[in-house]
Amino acid sequence: MTSTTTLQRMMDDSGANPDRAFAHQLMEMLAIPVFVVDTTSRVMIWNRACERLTGVPAREVVGTREHWRSFFDEQRPALADVLIKEYGPEHECGADVAQLHPRLHPGGAAHLSAESWCDMPRVGRRRYLAADASPIFDEGGKLSAVVQTLRDMTDEKQAQAALEQLATRDGLTGLANRRCFDETLHAEWARALRQRQPLSLLMVDVDNFKAYNDANGHLGGDECLKRIAVAVSSEMRANDLVARYGGEEFAVILPNQSLKGAATVAERIRTRVEQLQVPNRLAPGEHVTVSIGAATALASPENSASDLVAIADAALYRAKHMGRNRISLPVVEQV
Repeated sequence: MTSTTTLQRMMDDSGANPDRAFAHQLMEMLAIPVFVVDTTSRVMIWNRACERLTGVPAREVVGTREHWRSFFDEQRPALADVLIKEYGPEHECGADVAQLHPRLHPGGAAHLSAESWCDMPRVGRRRYLAADASPIFDEGGKLSAVVQTLRDMTDEKQAQAALEQLATRDGLTGLANRRCFDETLHAEWARALRQRQPLSLLMVDVDNFKAYNDANGHLGGDECLKRIAVAVSSEMRANDLVARYGGEEFAVILPNQSLKGAATVAERIRTRVEQLQVPNRLAPGEHVTVSIGAATALASPENSASDLVAIADAALYRAKHMGRNRISLPVVEQV
């Protein structure tokens, strides 16, 4: 292994040693972004691929400890700096490693890997980078430099996010789909059980939708559902969830919400949909409305999220039976 001094000499006097000159030139020409820092985090090599990735030319960063500016708006260590702190002389990184690199994991006896979003100030847009940092030791086993390689995974990350959205979002309304609703309801039920908090649920159904769909066609029915989805969503808090439960039915999960609070939200939704004034061709002068069933539970080991759904469904049925365009509450608050 070469020492830090030798590596520096390789860069400064590469003409005196053809092998080292070739090694340096090879690193410069690599398609993979690479930079090398010494044990004080001073940049020794910043190859051309790294220039293209960051938009920062080598002349601005080689010989400095300012490589972080190529990736972040605020000072924080690169993965190479973290490795220096782990294996080299005492070196202050200036921040908590676990917080800055939550996916940090050993990739071997002396290797670190991480993935994270980077600000990329010079490029002007965030990129998701995978980084690998490996040490260079001298003949005595002492750290002399660290090599960090980078891989731009932004496209892969965005494609993954798009696939995840397809798996959890309703294609027509953009709301959470049934799968997402089921998973969220069970998670919120478990949290309500741990924290001894109430959990409320609203079941919202578009009145006479089949007849509306027959009269206006599927495109008209789809447009109606999209408008109602926006109306329902507009009444939600940040931690509430609105889902398309199926067909013309929507479900609203209201964590830590009492039955009284749920009834208030339900009435706001009913009013908001009525104010849309979506015309109903089957009844001139009338507009599309919704019926809503509400339920609230104090979770316990003796009941389940399915019980909450059943009570909200029963309340919705009563709202329909009583004439539609109204809300209905359960006979008892707890399940």
